[in-house]
Amino acid sequence: MSSMDSTSNCDESSESDLNPSQEDLAFPLSEANSLFSLSKRLDELLISYESLHKAWPLQEPVRLPAPVENKLSVKDRAEVLDQRAADNEVQGVRERFSKLLLGEDMSGSGKGVSSAVAISNAITNLYATVFGNCHKLEPLPVEKKILWQREMDCLLSVCDYIVELFPSSQSLPDGTKLEVMATRPRSDISINLPALEKLDAMLLDMLDDFEKTEFWYIDENKSLLQDNAVTPLVTTPHRSVDKWWLPVPSLPNTGLSEKAIKDLRQKRDCAYQIHKAALAINCAILAEMEIPESYIQALPKSGRACVGDSIYRYMSTLDRFSPEHLIDCLKISSEHEALALANCVEAAMYVWQRKARPARSKPSWSIVKELMDASDKNFVLATRAESVLLSLRNQFPSLPQSRVDTSKIQHNKDVGQAILESYSRVLESLAHNIVSLIDDVLFTDASVKQR
Repeated sequence: MSSMDSTSNCDESSESDLNPSQEDLAFPLSEANSLFSLSKRLDELLISYESLHKAWPLQEPVRLPAPVENKLSVKDRAEVLDQRAADNEVQGVRERFSKLLLGEDMSGSGKGVSSAVAISNAITNLYATVFGNCHKLEPLPVEKKILWQREMDCLLSVCDYIVELFPSSQSLPDGTKLEVMATRPRSDISINLPALEKLDAMLLDMLDDFEKTEFWYIDENKSLLQDNAVTPLVTTPHRSVDKWWLPVPSLPNTGLSEKAIKDLRQKRDCAYQIHKAALAINCAILAEMEIPESYIQALPKSGRACVGDSIYRYMSTLDRFSPEHLIDCLKISSEHEALALANCVEAAMYVWQRKARPARSKPSWSIVKELMDASDKNFVLATRAESVLLSLRNQFPSLPQSRVDTSKIQHNKDVGQAILESYSRVLESLAHNIVSLIDDVLFTDASVKQR
């Protein structure tokens, strides 16, 4: 009992020391005036708190490792920088493909465009990024060429998984044969895609051939005349006034040599043939696309309301119809006027085709018109409208897409058609730009030699 009492007394004393009462803290005035008594009381409190902290489990402080000295060599630093550049490229590819999957709707709410429209916009934007500033006959910068080839390989890789089924046979180990459905690349892709890739490579090689030329470019806004150069003081007449920002070619006083002129003409002919091939593929793909129902519903009830009385009278009354004569009579002087006429004639053509087509017929017009009566008025008007559109395309090669073509692209759901259409369209634009730039140089050379 005595030991227990002593233990309890020790505990009470320790608790009293650790938890001083209000009376202990309230020192008498006589002791408060004594600095010695105050310091003695504080020492006792500190000793009691130290004895309490010694009983607690203490952890050793965590020692941080010493910083390692950077001893990378020049080669190691280059490898680190290359790795960072590769990581940035991979991150860029991931970002672009995520936009494609999201249909350009970064909110992820499913309100984006279809996959076909997204990949078509991606090819168009890539072309604008790489060739948007291609206003000179010179090789494409290496970084842009690599960007174009790498990104197009990624975008065109989708076509490897667009297949069609066809009946085939399979032999089993016991000799029996089974009829199965096998896969192969879709016919339109297997035919047109290799041709477009070949045209793409030819255009890039053509630009690489302009590394060493007898002409060069200066800024038209700056009067930078060299001693051995002749620069035209005005814009060439055949160049559109809307393209005043294009650089002007500068030639020597004697002009270009015969060899250089022959080489330029050969490259122009080659670029023109590439332009025609890409245009033919683009027109064929657009013709296969379905016309959106929204465009059909917005058409007038008569083709005469689309083209007007004068054009309708000319197209319907004359026995010998000439689309070139009609265009000459209208005196079309710009691409804007040509595009407005193309939209009107094309709308009228679809109205006349619907009236000439048998009821509820779904085959394309190229198939239906072989079975139509040539004396049918709607059939004749639709055929003549089609010839007017073809003549407009020939006279204005860089004519923008018509309203129905734009509507087809925006409402298209076929990814394969979207890739072929956009790929052929950008190659057509690049080939036309090369032809125009070569024409500028040849025209300037002729002007120099006439002086």
